Amino acid sequence: MTTPEEYAEYFAVEAALQSRGYTRVNFDMNRIKRLLELLGDPQKSFRAVHVTGTNGKTSMARLTESLLRAHGLRTGRFTSPHLDEARERISVDGEPISPERFTAVYQEVAPLASMVDEEFDEPLTYFEVVTALGFAAFADAPVDVAVVEVGVGGETDATNVLGAEVAMIGPIGLDHTRWLGETLTDIATMKAGIIHKGATLVTAIQDPDAMIPLVERCHAVGASLVAQGRKFDVLERSLAVGGQSLTLQGPSGAVYEGVYLPLHGAFQGQNAAMALAATELILGSGEAKTLDGDVVAEGFADATSPGRLERLRSAPTILVDAAHNELGMKATAAAITEEFAFSRLIGLVAMSGDKDVRGMLEALLPVCDYLVVSQSSVERAMPTATLARLAREVFEPEQVIAEPHLADAIERAVALAEEGEAAYGGAGILITGSVYTAGDARKLLNR
Repeated sequence: MTTPEEYAEYFAVEAALQSRGYTRVNFDMNRIKRLLELLGDPQKSFRAVHVTGTNGKTSMARLTESLLRAHGLRTGRFTSPHLDEARERISVDGEPISPERFTAVYQEVAPLASMVDEEFDEPLTYFEVVTALGFAAFADAPVDVAVVEVGVGGETDATNVLGAEVAMIGPIGLDHTRWLGETLTDIATMKAGIIHKGATLVTAIQDPDAMIPLVERCHAVGASLVAQGRKFDVLERSLAVGGQSLTLQGPSGAVYEGVYLPLHGAFQGQNAAMALAATELILGSGEAKTLDGDVVAEGFADATSPGRLERLRSAPTILVDAAHNELGMKATAAAITEEFAFSRLIGLVAMSGDKDVRGMLEALLPVCDYLVVSQSSVERAMPTATLARLAREVFEPEQVIAEPHLADAIERAVALAEEGEAAYGGAGILITGSVYTAGDARKLLNR
């Protein structure tokens, strides 16, 4: 059990990491390569599945890790950003490493990070150092295989030192255009950079403009291509209590029936199909291997994805979802329509200023009766007044309420959900707009 003193040390480490600039990015990979070289290249000590895409990366990573763990492998999982604490980004055997372990690994890495800072014009970023912590923790564990989520893009992301044997690319849409390019082709080209020589690409169904760069990259580096809809897919899907029931076909040709997934939304069914394909390939060492259906069912039944249509409260129902772009918000709205029968739905949104805010608001318009707009704690959050103005251009002005503080916004949303006939049941609240909004709301509601 972690002592107060150990937690104090851990929080000091979090502060030291934050001082590097939580959202600062730099796509020069020489710094992370140098740091890992000084650490003895820990990323070379385990097999890896590398995950990118515009939406669903964290869920795909969590599902794949759960399935691999069910098959007896010792697993590492690296995801970002975190919802509550930095150590959530680094998990071993399905659990975040302890505060004291996070601190110990940081104390090993920090002196070497300072050396690298001195060697380059710009210091290591928050994400680069945490990436090194994750790889060092996985090597020390040691893990058999790590499932690693890309931070931004792919080719120039700090995680792309892996040269992973399986690359997973979820649906590609327009996001992070400031860094990745203005077109689907540009973005897909950047994400295709995680496909390395001799690897296997597992890809979701893509827009043709996104698919072409993936195919070209596979040809260029001699990688195999395993595409949803041709090699694997969701054959059947039905709603179930607390989630859904799936029939999945893996790239081996094997069909897995009656697989219960305790997650909501058709997009999570697609993520499960991706995870199954990657697991067949890892366990078959590059060749798709038919798996034991009972073990597959166990792995998916144990899967979790916090902050992804996660129910935190009842009466009224409060759902938290980390959708942060138009494509993700459309998927969330579709899941709400299909799987929940709310008599009234209150949307509570706080969004980052560098996103397609109007597109996300338009996706919510068909499902939300009222919209409470607020602001998350992240530096690049859109000011409440600006978001309220944009929301009133999409919704009727009387449907939009502004509350700058998220705690007050939650109280206001609950009051709206409990007004009139909705007070007798059937009302819901959806808190969404960014991963940071989901994380802030979870902290408030879990407290």
